Amino acid sequence: MENPILVKVFRGGVLESFHRGSVCVVNQHNEIIFQLGNSDQICYPRSALKLIQALPLIELGGIEKFGFTPAEIAITCGSHNGEDVHVNTVQSMLQKMGLEISDLGCGAQYPSHKASSETFVKLGTKPSAIHNNCSGKHAGMLALCLLLNHPIKNYLDPAHPIQQLILKYVSEMYQYPSSKMVCALDGCTAPIYSIPIYNQAIAFKNLAEPSQLRSSLRLACNKIIEIVGSNPYMIAGADRYCTEMMQITAPKIIGKTGAEGVFCMSFTEQKYGVCIKIDDGKMLPQYQVAQALVEASGLFTQSSLASIHNYAVKDIKNYNKLTTGETLANTELINAFSALF
Repeated sequence: MENPILVKVFRGGVLESFHRGSVCVVNQHNEIIFQLGNSDQICYPRSALKLIQALPLIELGGIEKFGFTPAEIAITCGSHNGEDVHVNTVQSMLQKMGLEISDLGCGAQYPSHKASSETFVKLGTKPSAIHNNCSGKHAGMLALCLLLNHPIKNYLDPAHPIQQLILKYVSEMYQYPSSKMVCALDGCTAPIYSIPIYNQAIAFKNLAEPSQLRSSLRLACNKIIEIVGSNPYMIAGADRYCTEMMQITAPKIIGKTGAEGVFCMSFTEQKYGVCIKIDDGKMLPQYQVAQALVEASGLFTQSSLASIHNYAVKDIKNYNKLTTGETLANTELINAFSALF
């Protein structure tokens, strides 16, 4: 059975294209309370995994060991734009650890932020690994190596002790056996694991409702929610949905994007976990569905959400800035979500 259409694209009032996908929402008892499509579908969390990958550093005392600030911990969870504030934050982490940019294994990447990227072009210079959107995550992994006295060499090898440790956290938080996961490499070369959509929703529920976890891990989950919600600019940056959404919704709603159409959310007061997966891997539709859920929840006034409403219903404009159509979440399906609130 095909997954339902979650986002429709119209031109001149005619349905021109559409995006199918799946949405799964679980409650504090891991019960599916809302779903569209196949919640058993396997996919990679991609960067939505970052909040989980940061947990061992927090639980095992990394903040205290290195004196990391909340912004520095937040950027370990981020897919940042490579703006100056992001680069400077990662550089500060490296300095506190006595490491260099060359120790980052994520590879060089032009900043996702257009203006920051254009600066390199104008100056005729090249970016480095610190500009990679995952450099914060990698700084966190290097910190975990130093914290546990493991070598930083080959820290991205799936067999490296810190990656094996992270895998244990992944299995625990997603409540899914590591033996069933396929390990692959993410865009930044860090290990990534295949996990059902249902279990991806569970992980973000566990961040919001970790009472069944050991006490030190509960505190780490609470700290992640607090830090990410208080430092949304470190999670993405200018003109990015994760940041713009959480600047309004945190700490009530925490959200994190992943490549190939993944978006995961924690509704912290309701103790709900959400995973959205767009089948064709497009990125904009995941934000449109997420925003439709935010609006359908009724937790915020429409006026407070006005600045991000265009993620749910977005006009399509041509090069003459004429409106040619619109793309919008399938409100008939998504509005059923409002019954949970």
